[in-house]
Amino acid sequence: MKIRTRFAPSPTGLLHIGNARAALFNYLFARHHGGEFVLRIEDTDRERSTQHAVDVIFDGLKWMGLDWDGEPVFQASRQERHAEVVAQLMEKGMAYRCYCTPEELAAMREKARAEKRPPRYDGTWRDRDPSEAPEGVPYAIRLKAPKEGETIIRDHVQGEVRVANAEMDDLILLRSDGTPTYLLAVVVDDHDMGITHVMRGDDHLTNTFRQAMIYRAMGWDLPKFAHLPLIHGPDGAKLSKRHGAQSVVDFREEGILPEALCNYLLRLGWGHGDAEVLDREEQIRLFDMDGIGRSPSRMDYVKLSHLNGIWMRRADDERLTALVMQRLERRDDLDHDETVRARVLALMPGLKERAKTVVELADNAAFAGLRLPLTITPKAEKHLGEEGRKVLAGLEEKLAGLDPFTAEGINSTLRAFAAEHELKLGAVAQPLRAAMTGTTTSPGIDLTLAALGRDEVLARIRSVLSA
Repeated sequence: MKIRTRFAPSPTGLLHIGNARAALFNYLFARHHGGEFVLRIEDTDRERSTQHAVDVIFDGLKWMGLDWDGEPVFQASRQERHAEVVAQLMEKGMAYRCYCTPEELAAMREKARAEKRPPRYDGTWRDRDPSEAPEGVPYAIRLKAPKEGETIIRDHVQGEVRVANAEMDDLILLRSDGTPTYLLAVVVDDHDMGITHVMRGDDHLTNTFRQAMIYRAMGWDLPKFAHLPLIHGPDGAKLSKRHGAQSVVDFREEGILPEALCNYLLRLGWGHGDAEVLDREEQIRLFDMDGIGRSPSRMDYVKLSHLNGIWMRRADDERLTALVMQRLERRDDLDHDETVRARVLALMPGLKERAKTVVELADNAAFAGLRLPLTITPKAEKHLGEEGRKVLAGLEEKLAGLDPFTAEGINSTLRAFAAEHELKLGAVAQPLRAAMTGTTTSPGIDLTLAALGRDEVLARIRSVLSA
């Protein structure tokens, strides 16, 4: 049997982090077993589905490196097939027309609540003679669900789960306007697409029991199910905006690298010994369902940030520079030309050692594109008093004559200047750092000056001295 998994999001909003983890798990499981991972857009809710949401799904999966096999399937394009299956169920006596009006269904629910019963459909049209059907009244088609016994799901994560069939009502297959319900469409599509394993959030477990009835009514084999515990906020409550980022777009905007997010999501509910930092190749090699835990996971944004810092230090400098420049280009107080890009690239080895997100990286690199005169922070201003200015004035001549203008040469010049004037190296570096960046932080001062270049260094020194 060739393993085939799917990711089947509804295009009604952003790609939530819980859905992204489900996509990752399905992808890794399929790749681990040499199978296929397919994408289906469940857009049967035409009123709420949007092209923007579809684009966000595609963009998010590509950003995460989750390449799917074949062309995406749009569920709405398969409505004829869904109706065909319902017709087969009608022929088999496994489905029937229900003529209840919305008002009758509402009254039915109210009566059930008043009698402290679950508000389920009461089977009004289940066994009535079709000749009793009111003329010209639209109808839905419902599944004739079994009333005796129980439905058993053997779940790879949750274990064996049972529900008495009497607890479930006759679910709607086709609405009165002829459109298929989600429960029907998912079953038909999973069967037709040859899906062997379904991994999704455990909030779908109730749906699974109802879908199992459709599979059995059609005489189809059920896929293997694995219902993943949900992701909660750090406080154990349902993940919400008050906790922070929730969607793939949010995390990308906050400067998280895709490999860090995927690594974190993998470890959020799955484990393999003490392994923490895993690249994609290792993830595919190690991942299987056995490592999935049964308890809800809690987002730890601090841990994610720490892991992101690890992946940033591993990342290619050219790639990080491109990400930084994309952010700097949004600012109108900076230059964004090729000269600035070259400075950022030269500074990157030092910059990425200190930052945990691309946002932080861009903030720390912004001084490379600042225009004169620089805005000096109050903290940096303390280093530009009388003594600091003397240092800058003395260094101006030394640096002007330095050729070649390299980090090694700059380092030697600063050390020699400090020794000559009986100063600690920090007393030389801090005024320079303030003059170069307007702040008190930067990569190594020798690397900073080398990246800016002689002309820019002298221009920034002179700007401070003339202020």
